[in-house]
Amino acid sequence: MAGLLSNFRNTMIVSVLLALVMIFGFAGNAGRDLSDGELWQAIFRWIHAFFGILWIGLLYYFNFVQIRVMPAIPAELKPAVGRHIAPEALFWFRWGAMGTVIAGIVLMALRGHAYAAEVLTLGLAGGYGADDGGSTLMGVGVWLALVMFFNVWGVIWPKQRIALGIREGFDADAKAKAARTAMLFSRINVLLSLPMLTAMTMYQTLFG
Repeated sequence: MAGLLSNFRNTMIVSVLLALVMIFGFAGNAGRDLSDGELWQAIFRWIHAFFGILWIGLLYYFNFVQIRVMPAIPAELKPAVGRHIAPEALFWFRWGAMGTVIAGIVLMALRGHAYAAEVLTLGLAGGYGADDGGSTLMGVGVWLALVMFFNVWGVIWPKQRIALGIREGFDADAKAKAARTAMLFSRINVLLSLPMLTAMTMYQTLFG
């Protein structure tokens, strides 16, 4: 067991295999097979949740830990964070965001055109009625998530490439300015994250 757990790749492979056993267990007990659309909704909701945890977990790591602690780290130790830890974390961060959005889009499509239209238009598709409030709230969550996604790929990652020296040719002032911009947009994502998560979780419980 220690040999398994000391290897990250093997640990994740076993975790995925165990998750697949659980998925087939749920499918069998619910009387569903791979031709069932609702089973695929459940599978993509699982994928969506996994990538969402990876993405938002790293967003919180950066803001709860790294950004706050960096000023207290001795100057001689900071290059280790910038050269090794931050680039690796940013890799999983941005691809976690990509996986979350792609899985979410697929999940929305699997739920049907009418559902997608209602959510993306904040309940306005076909006229706004008394029962459209849930779609409005879910739609707000979806659009907040998309804003956060574009912040990651359009601002945070490009600015971090400059700040960390991944893109060369920038002086210290330009790197400091890029780092501050990346930090501010990361904080925007933290600010948006809780209302976004509220929409995602409350909708599934109260509206299904």
